[in-house]
Amino acid sequence: MADSRKRGGDEPQAEEGLPLWMATFADLVTLLLCFFVLLLSFAQQDANKFKTLAGSVKNAFGIQVKRKTANFAAFSPAKFERSDVKLKKEDQMILGMLLEIKSYMLEDQTLQKVATVTADNKGLILRIPVASFFDPGSAALREGSEQLLDGAINILKQHTVNMVVRGHTSDSIEQTEAYPTNWELSSARAAALLRAVIARSEIPASRLKAVGYADSRPLLPNTTKENRALNNRMEFYIHRPEDKAW
Repeated sequence: MADSRKRGGDEPQAEEGLPLWMATFADLVTLLLCFFVLLLSFAQQDANKFKTLAGSVKNAFGIQVKRKTANFAAFSPAKFERSDVKLKKEDQMILGMLLEIKSYMLEDQTLQKVATVTADNKGLILRIPVASFFDPGSAALREGSEQLLDGAINILKQHTVNMVVRGHTSDSIEQTEAYPTNWELSSARAAALLRAVIARSEIPASRLKAVGYADSRPLLPNTTKENRALNNRMEFYIHRPEDKAW
């Protein structure tokens, strides 16, 4: 009995508080909890925020993308406008003519209903259906249809530009004794409108041309009645004098 008590008396006394291993284990569990909370927070981010975060990370690591310099500037307050974006004189002229013909079309309800106007890098094109000027198979102007020419005539009077009157048809043959093919018919119609422009404006013939294209330049495939009606048209191509019209 004495020996057993002696051995028991030699054992070290237990320290107060939690064991050291438990503190380490608690730290590990806390770190794991934080890790899963972070995973959950990332999972709830929407796509746009994630893309923004990804972009920030790329920039932080020096990954850069070279973007092309824009050649245009949106409408904005003057202090934000780009000073290096300027329209060429020719482009300003085309834009001015486009706005003028659009304004005229707003005043002329008849023209507004039948005409369309587009612009390219050389001038603008006023398109009017053939039916507004001519009967099928005919190159004789309908009475009163000359008034549809006044919008183009005003542009010719106010600007130093030329105009090409272009006749187009669909693939439907409007054959008559006077016009055996659509080539003759489209050319005769273009010439008739050119004569009407000269008669109403006294613009020199040197600034005007007429050409017939028949069905060689369709706007849409000639597969439906509606498409053929759009292809069967007269065009007034108003362009700068230095540019060739065809």
